[in-house]
Amino acid sequence: MAMRSHYCGLVTEALMGQTVSLCGWVNRRRDHGGVIFIDLRDREGSVQVVCDPDRAETFAVAEEVRNEFCVRITGLVRARPEGTANDSLKSGKIEVLAHEFEVLNPSVTPPFQIDDENLSETTRLTHRVLDLRRPYMQRNLMLRYKVSMEVRKFLDGHGFVDIETPMLTKSTPEGARDYLVPSRVHDGHFFALPQSPQLFKQLLMVSGFDRYYQITKCFRDEDLRADRQPEFTQIDIETSFLGEEDIRALFQRMIETVFQNTLGIDLGEFPVMTYQEAAHRFGSDKPDLRVKLEFTELTELMKSVEFKVFAGAANMKGGRVVALRVPGGARESGGMSRSEIDSYTEFVKIYGAKGLAYIKVNEAGKGREGLQSPIVKNLDDATLTEILARTGAQDGDLLFFGADKEKIVNDAIGALRIKIGHSAFGKANGLFEDRWAPLWVVDFPMFEYDDAADRWNAVHHPFTAPKDGHEDWMVTDPGRCISKGYDMVLNGWEMGGGSVRIHRADVQQKVFDALKISPEEAQQKFGFLLDALQYGAPPHGGLAFGLDRIITMMTGAESIRDVIAFPKTQRAQDLLTQAPSPVDEKQLRELHIRLRNPTPTEAA
Repeated sequence: MAMRSHYCGLVTEALMGQTVSLCGWVNRRRDHGGVIFIDLRDREGSVQVVCDPDRAETFAVAEEVRNEFCVRITGLVRARPEGTANDSLKSGKIEVLAHEFEVLNPSVTPPFQIDDENLSETTRLTHRVLDLRRPYMQRNLMLRYKVSMEVRKFLDGHGFVDIETPMLTKSTPEGARDYLVPSRVHDGHFFALPQSPQLFKQLLMVSGFDRYYQITKCFRDEDLRADRQPEFTQIDIETSFLGEEDIRALFQRMIETVFQNTLGIDLGEFPVMTYQEAAHRFGSDKPDLRVKLEFTELTELMKSVEFKVFAGAANMKGGRVVALRVPGGARESGGMSRSEIDSYTEFVKIYGAKGLAYIKVNEAGKGREGLQSPIVKNLDDATLTEILARTGAQDGDLLFFGADKEKIVNDAIGALRIKIGHSAFGKANGLFEDRWAPLWVVDFPMFEYDDAADRWNAVHHPFTAPKDGHEDWMVTDPGRCISKGYDMVLNGWEMGGGSVRIHRADVQQKVFDALKISPEEAQQKFGFLLDALQYGAPPHGGLAFGLDRIITMMTGAESIRDVIAFPKTQRAQDLLTQAPSPVDEKQLRELHIRLRNPTPTEAA
């Protein structure tokens, strides 16, 4: 016989007058003048249990239980007394009068109250088992499960096959550092944990499986931040015989379906924006369209001014000068204070900017006399008039300027745009629209130049196909090549990205040539893929969605650690299991590994 008949959180007035058996944890015990109330909790929520002294045996057990005891209760569902209903709970209109009360397992005093919302992350991750009992975490992980199921149902309905790919594979350069696994059998050789199943899913297309998917772990040994983990979950998808627009349309429908079926949310229109437009207007390839601020391009205008900060940037190779107009930022009442402007100056330095020039537009119609800024004296009247015209500045507006290499300007002023938009000032002044804001970013460059290494690097990965007709530019002018790559962006986060792949060995070789990967190196690292492409490889493409990021956005969590059952810290540690940890000398000897102390230079 089952120990319980219902989940606690699903006991409602529909069960009025029935006897139910419940199992769960004591969330709180309250003694009200001889009657004991217990909030009993499980993964579906909580219900109020009443223990009456008239039932002496049951009452005696209730007197002994404490928070987090695991118990079983059988009782009668009845209406709560008038005026005591709790509308925030599904079970808020009823209570259960306990007839039987059994302690399945007592608990020691927990290190924190389960409903305490002011816990440090260190405490939460150290005691993750208890942290996962919190309703917040239970809701997050239940939503994660529902999203995964919706993804599987959609893909199954469109003919996709779930196929596993190896976790122990060959180390190949895909952008981040590999996690290496030493081989005990093959002395001095290593497996790598996959950064993604990229090469294997292409091989599956060559193998004729046509439509593949996998919800799988990926591993990257890189510096962490709020939206990254050393191991993360990817919804990995690949399909044959579909073009770029067909792939985008299919998986846009998948994401729309997932949001509709799990949260009841209609994501609305998905605008399509080129990479060039996104960078030009917002300084980012994943723009947050909820923020109503855009760049104004000033590079050409500043090439002939005497102000060296602007002219130097405008005339340097790869330089850029932009303005960011903040409506109302210079108003006497409700505008930005000098301390706020100073804080933004320090903020942009994180992204490599040397400073943050600004102009307060007190009265736009008065020209120079209506402007307030240390830089106004360095710009002639015609230039100032043109700046006001191009930005559309009005009385009370504040103009921020970025002038440096294009990447620094895009990163710094792009981040400033987001920070201002999300600030209390931005929200109070209508610079932020609280909505879901999806879009596709397409037509990425194939390559980006690394000045330090004096070579081209792949923007996505070296298996991304170029636009038709761009193949020859990979040899003569790699910077002109546009790829068949695409990213889905939501609220400023990259939800997923992919591309049409290269399915011909000769085109793949041109990419390797542009990346200065010799035929010998290519054969050594990717020979199994290059060989497979020779056997009638079909046109194919796909994309991968970050499941952790999707759930983070859906829940409004501040970190993906809040949607992963057992995450790592930003120092790539598991505080629950204390991993990584040392291993004994015997294990190291079996792997032919000897540890050495780093030299002073290495340690530094």
